[in-house]
Amino acid sequence: MTPAGKTAGHESLGQSPALWQLLQATAAAVQATQQGRSLTAQLEAVSRGLRPGVQALSFQVLRHLGMASVLRAQLAAKKPPPAVDALLCTALALCWDDAQAPYPIHTLVNQCVEAARKMRHTQAQSGFINACLRRFMRERDSLVQRASADPQAQWNHPQWWIGRLQAEHPAHWQQLLAMAQKPAPMTLRVNSRHHSVEDYQKQLNAMGLQSQAVGADGLVLSQAMPVDQLPGFFAGHVSVQDAAAQVAAPLLMQGLDRNQPWRLMDACAAPGGKTGHLLELYPQATVLALDVDASRCERIHQNLQRLGLQAQVLAANAGEPKAWWDGQLFDGILLDAPCTASGIVRRHPDVRWLRRPSDSGDLAQIQAQLLKALWPLLKPGGRLLYCTCSVFKAEGDETVQTFLQSNTQALMLPSPGHLIPGQTANGLTFKHNPLGEHDGFYYALLEKRPG
Repeated sequence: MTPAGKTAGHESLGQSPALWQLLQATAAAVQATQQGRSLTAQLEAVSRGLRPGVQALSFQVLRHLGMASVLRAQLAAKKPPPAVDALLCTALALCWDDAQAPYPIHTLVNQCVEAARKMRHTQAQSGFINACLRRFMRERDSLVQRASADPQAQWNHPQWWIGRLQAEHPAHWQQLLAMAQKPAPMTLRVNSRHHSVEDYQKQLNAMGLQSQAVGADGLVLSQAMPVDQLPGFFAGHVSVQDAAAQVAAPLLMQGLDRNQPWRLMDACAAPGGKTGHLLELYPQATVLALDVDASRCERIHQNLQRLGLQAQVLAANAGEPKAWWDGQLFDGILLDAPCTASGIVRRHPDVRWLRRPSDSGDLAQIQAQLLKALWPLLKPGGRLLYCTCSVFKAEGDETVQTFLQSNTQALMLPSPGHLIPGQTANGLTFKHNPLGEHDGFYYALLEKRPG
């Protein structure tokens, strides 16, 4: 069976080089993740010819790394050196389930052993890797059955993550873990300055591409496609943005006159999707977009240029306004705060293995500092929208409730709170279509009382 027959969408392997080369590069990416480095950075370093295949394989491996690690522990009680462990776990993650294997099992095993023989860090232990994988093939059913009793293997998340979701989302924890295993759909935001959602959907239909309307401006595609094939993409007619992220701009500005020259700030703005959405909806607004990383600010510029929009973009720390603020108060502030990204694990499967139990608390302190620093910059009667792409309560309800207790001027307006992936978000405070499938986010809309 060919890879194209077993995978689909934007993670499709397509035409790939020798499988042993793909497995080598995938194992290197997995090893980097196990050592605490971002998969995104590792993939950017992979050669263009290998990158599509390595991305598809590494996403699949990281979605099943919990199972693979438990299986590896059964096959080798003593943990092998990092490069050997990564290659073994790569093979096991791809082989453990026939239905999800991108290649025939015997092909994967043979090519994994070949990868070991050709890689300096694993060459001396290629025989050990071969022995482990041959035993796995002989005893696969019993090994998988035993491994499945381990929660980390069953859910493919760290034990602490599973326990936290059980405690914080008792009605949805299983759904959250299951959704993280599914590749996210490609969702578009239609630029209302150029097209209605219905009109753009007709253009897609004419190409034979089905889509479903979500939210106020969104379309979920039935299958992913390269952005350069989207009608009008380079003319700014449409952007790629998850349905939950599309909530931000209309929620912050709901009910306000679109023709007024509002003064707005998008703190922590990169890569600029929400900045662009604000300007699409409120073309007379003046928007200041901040990001602490100068290279990420360049991404904001690029996205706004494609959309034909303008904002003031500054490389600055939003938590230190003395260094950049001109003294003029804002009508609205969007604070998309740094977080664990626990709500977008389906798009970034490495996140679950990179995070540590203490990260939520550490990031919550940064979020609280940002709220405290930005609140004085808001006009009386103005609004601040606090959001994170996290499902952990320390980065949502707890941060906001603590802020409200110490700020009597702050009034919490009707807000979505936690948007749970897979749940239809019908309780939002602006007119929209149901969100349907979406990432995990948290939203709290705060208004500054006069006086």
